Parts: sequence; C-alpha cells; structure tokens
Amino acid sequence: MNTNDSLFASGKLKIILADAQGHIIDERDVDNLVVTAGRTYIASRMKDATATAMTHMAVGTGSTAAVIGDTTLGTEIAASRVALTSTVASTNTIVYVATFGSGVGTGAITEAGIFNAASVGTMLCRTVFSVVNKAAGDTMNITWTITIS
Repeated sequence: MNTNDSLFASGKLKIILADAQGHIIDERDVDNLVVTAGRTYIASRMKDATATAMTHMAVGTGSTAAVIGDTTLGTEIAASRVALTSTVASTNTIVYVATFGSGVGTGAITEAGIFNAASVGTMLCRTVFSVVNKAAGDTMNITWTITIS
C-alpha cells in the first residue's frame, strides 16, 4: 500500500480594472506563489486557530519575481492595503476578494499579496504580473482563489 500523499497549496487571482464609468478596461488571470510564511501559516491553522485570519490585500509596484522566501511585497504602494470584502471557504478552496476603490492603490501596479493584518503581518501569497495602470478614478477588484490539493 502506497501512503505517499502530498499536500499542495496553489493560487490564482482575477484582476478586473474598471474606469470611473464602470467600463472594464483590463481583465486578467494571474498565477501566484504561496510563500513559505504562508505555508507555515496554513500549518499553524491546522493545529489551532491562534494565528490571525487573513484579512487584507495589498498592491505594489515591485517587479522582482516572487520567491518562496518573500514576506512582504517588493514595493507596497502607501495606503494600498485594504480589508477583504469577502472570504469564502468551500471544499478545498478559499476565495478572498478585495476592492481598491477610487484613489486607492493608484499607479503602475505590478504585484499583489494577501496579509493577516492592516500593516506588516504574515503574507500568505504574492504574485508579480505585467503592469496594470490604475488611474485615480479607476476601481480594481481582485478575486484570489487558493486551492489545497
């Protein structure tokens, strides 16, 4: 009997950028990296619920590729960390949703991450992607799905 069983954590996010009139001007799907700190966080939650739940998402302008040892974004945009608007767990997935409204996270965005605090905290995952140019009047929604398989 083969009892070799592996547990993997992977993620994908959908970014939707809309202009001030609500017209979609950019939409994309991006893979992400569940970092070591995030994997340790997942394991600690299996033990008990003392680790604070993931509550925030942030964006930045860093372009260095995501690596397993990342604990922060490369260059987080000041005041871009927002509270999650939705968190839904189902079967082997959890879906985090955040909205970066008008004036929040404005600029040439190239990275995103999920955290368990409004500042600093543990980062679950990070991704780097080709630039999303968010103007001051634009709204950006990110739906981030983490799958345990």
